[in-house]
Amino acid sequence: MGAFSLLLILSLAFLFLFPRQAQALTPKCTAPEDQGSTLRVFHVSSSCSPFRPKETKSWEEMVLETMAQDQARLEYLGSLVAGRSVVPVASGRQVMQSPTYIVRAKIGTPPQAMMMAMDTSNDAAWVPCSGCVGCPSAVFASAKSRSFKPVPCYAPQCKQVPNPTCGVSACSFNMTYGSASIAANLSQDTVKLAADPIPAYTFGCIQKATGGSVPPQGLLGLGRGPLSLLSQTYDLYKSTFSYCLPSFKSPNFSGTLRLGPFGQPRRIKSTPLLKNPRRSSLYYVNLMGIKVGRRVVDIPPSALAFNPTTGAGTIFDSGTVYTRLVRPAYEAVRNEFRRRVGLKLKITSLGGFDTCYTQPIVAPTITFMFQGMNVTLLPENLLIHSTVGSITCLAMAVSPTENDYNSVLNVIANMQQANHRILFDIPNSRLGVAKELCT
Repeated sequence: MGAFSLLLILSLAFLFLFPRQAQALTPKCTAPEDQGSTLRVFHVSSSCSPFRPKETKSWEEMVLETMAQDQARLEYLGSLVAGRSVVPVASGRQVMQSPTYIVRAKIGTPPQAMMMAMDTSNDAAWVPCSGCVGCPSAVFASAKSRSFKPVPCYAPQCKQVPNPTCGVSACSFNMTYGSASIAANLSQDTVKLAADPIPAYTFGCIQKATGGSVPPQGLLGLGRGPLSLLSQTYDLYKSTFSYCLPSFKSPNFSGTLRLGPFGQPRRIKSTPLLKNPRRSSLYYVNLMGIKVGRRVVDIPPSALAFNPTTGAGTIFDSGTVYTRLVRPAYEAVRNEFRRRVGLKLKITSLGGFDTCYTQPIVAPTITFMFQGMNVTLLPENLLIHSTVGSITCLAMAVSPTENDYNSVLNVIANMQQANHRILFDIPNSRLGVAKELCT
């Protein structure tokens, strides 16, 4: 299965999970343009996305396939925290588990428009470049840019990429994930984000993709590593950004990515960011407990504890769709949710969702209790509904445990983050959350 097909599957899932909102889509993109240091954020299925779906499948198929993609990303994230050099990727899956949200960027002189996936759990930026074998048709034509230049082997950036090699004079690198791999040249060019030109931005210019191919868009890494956007633009953005991911009730699925300290909310609840030296890019926080309704559920402390050695703990991730909790935490939340909804109601399952109902329910709120702040989620962040409303599921699941793989990560995912402003304030080592209508 190709990368475009996988993106198509993920996009269709959202259309069928939220059918009434999908009907509100129009073929014309009407979202405002990027301004200042604020970029519009689009879901891959929005009318402003070139990757929006062109065919339909059943709601049940979409849920199952979306869950499969989430499963792959969780395994990818879990492998990162475990410090593995090779990440297991099933046959046919993408080299990089493709995030759900994209932004518009302009690269080169004169500028070429590219869609780039925003991903808080990756560092580097990379784009498919002209001449690439196995890349999609939408590529960056580096030969047409007057400001493009390869990064030489002696440059310090060459030591910051995986498996660097030197050709005639330029730095190249390879990334391998199971049976899939990409080969790229480390390059520099001017990248323009909203109104901000960033000269000599370092990124990977992909020349070859094998095994699982690559998504048809580029990747904009929002992690904390040396080649991330935050590190390369510290003087401009001061290692600070926030995003607001839209609810799927938004006609254009349009939110915002706000770069830099200016314009960020002054009053916002926050929790300390934790550092994992084994994987410094991931945004760990201290999840201390979970409430269902007004009741704090009984979760063993070890299920929530941060452990840099094993990678255990809780992260915020923009690319995972549904929140995942390790088994003791998930079962405690699920069981109390079922009790509050009503133990006499018949419970069914759908793929990785094991708490579904075939009749209307009144769902309790769920509150994540972080160090220093509580985040209470309403039904729009907790439930998914079938096309005709005949099935309602709790949109959370247990972390992956199959195929000799046992995730130790709790992941706060993008559906649960929707309609919240999520602030990443690295200088003050905090992550903030505030309710906001992200349209």
